[in-house]
Amino acid sequence: MEAFIRNDQYNLIKIQTKALINGHSSVNEATVLQAVQSLALEKTKNAFDEITDEQMELLLPIIKVKDRSDEEVFLGTLKPYVIPFQKVIDKTVKKLFPKAKKLKLPSMENSDWEGTSFLSWDDKGTNRRYIIAPFHQKLVGLHGSFHRSNHKGICAICNKFSTVGMFTHEVKGEASGTFIRRGNYICEDSQSCNMNISSLVKLEEFISHLKRKDALNEKGSKQ
Repeated sequence: MEAFIRNDQYNLIKIQTKALINGHSSVNEATVLQAVQSLALEKTKNAFDEITDEQMELLLPIIKVKDRSDEEVFLGTLKPYVIPFQKVIDKTVKKLFPKAKKLKLPSMENSDWEGTSFLSWDDKGTNRRYIIAPFHQKLVGLHGSFHRSNHKGICAICNKFSTVGMFTHEVKGEASGTFIRRGNYICEDSQSCNMNISSLVKLEEFISHLKRKDALNEKGSKQ
């Protein structure tokens, strides 16, 4: 069976296993535990738009998770089926960021590609952040200024409460020579953000918001 679980889906499944462990440690009534198990299974299944019987058979044992040992074994059976992030090389970076002539991809030797929903790194010399993410079934690149705020808030990408900073991106305005700045607060630590993300919905909304004019132009060109 081929890999079919995205990182965000795997993270969501981990959230459900923790809910099951908490349920077993705090609830004694059988009917309540059955409800917790049913809910965990339902949320796991609903994370996938389409799922085969064979894939569902792999996910079904989640209802048997009672403690951390069970969780470790169950998640271990799923790990080989997590889809790694699309391979990114310097050529990809040049294509996504054509105006950044000297931009190079940082070392990714120790990266957890199965644990990656989007790729992000900072250029400390220019105080800019670069993001590569899937959008409409292809990779897109975003770059903009990133200012650390040293305070906590809701991240626009993972939708979790964390230490955030302001990411600001520029798009060309309708009038020649004009630009529109759009931004939002996102996690300062991109690795933690990838570990927290349990749905691609907010990531897609984040990209749509920042590239709204580009998206409208693409839509118009297809008509």
